[in-house]
Amino acid sequence: MSVYLQQLTVTLATGVGKLPESQRQLHTKYFLDAQRDDGGFAGRMGGSDLYYTSFGLRALSILGELYGAVAESAATFLRQEMKSHQTIVDFFSLFYAANLLKVSAGIDVFSDSEVDWQSNVADFLETLRRADGGYSKAPEGHAGSTYHTFLVVLVMQLLERPLPHAIEVVRFLKSQQDPEGGWREIRVSKRAGTNPTAAAVATLNILSSQTEDSVIDHDLKELTLDYLCEMQTDEGGIRANTRIPIADLLSSFTGGLTLLDLDSFSELDVGLFARYVDSLQLESGGFQAAAWDDAHDVEYSFYGLGCLALLNQ
Repeated sequence: MSVYLQQLTVTLATGVGKLPESQRQLHTKYFLDAQRDDGGFAGRMGGSDLYYTSFGLRALSILGELYGAVAESAATFLRQEMKSHQTIVDFFSLFYAANLLKVSAGIDVFSDSEVDWQSNVADFLETLRRADGGYSKAPEGHAGSTYHTFLVVLVMQLLERPLPHAIEVVRFLKSQQDPEGGWREIRVSKRAGTNPTAAAVATLNILSSQTEDSVIDHDLKELTLDYLCEMQTDEGGIRANTRIPIADLLSSFTGGLTLLDLDSFSELDVGLFARYVDSLQLESGGFQAAAWDDAHDVEYSFYGLGCLALLNQ
């Protein structure tokens, strides 16, 4: 597994391990019950897919429950999905899930794959690189995306291959910075967002070993901290951007994780953050996405569990 994702898994597992046993069991049951007969996980509509399966397995991994029949069934689903055409999001979901199974259960999903499959994936990823130095969601995309550039970097780490043109990627990310703090998702975005900011900071940290131009200096760190802390709402969570008044668990997790990575999680109102996360926790296990949400799914339930883990660091 990549260094970044390995460290993330250890961080979250350590935090989850400090939760009361009854709380861990509650959420373990939620995610185990969410696994479908085909071994995958689904969203609120439709059947199992790679995206939601990745979140289901990530949650079970940090809960220490990704082994045995659960892991074997998930491996069967992943092997079936390898045959279909994938987006970069699906590639990341597949490789992340497969690496979790290998680390947690000793199952190699790719054991029967062609010898050059890693090279084929790396070649495909390069078709997503755009003239601005970033990577797009699909080959037909016209401009780089902060988030999808982050995913490409993660997949290359999972493939244990260096990222080509790392300096150009860093320059692209710097071009996505908002002068008032945070990062934009695409060039034409009018404002920065919590999630592209988290993706940019993580990518710059990953690439710091490949280029001296990727260091997050003191001024940039302070500007980023100010931006993320401004995104905390009166309800305690973190919102996606300045136009959205309501916090959500995705933004709360990515923003909180970024602050933790910058050794500044305490810059938040941590007590208010904790109350917000708790308010979205369901008595039957799992989490709602936000105050407006009246349902639940494995993606946002993972973010909720992740937020609990951040609070225990």
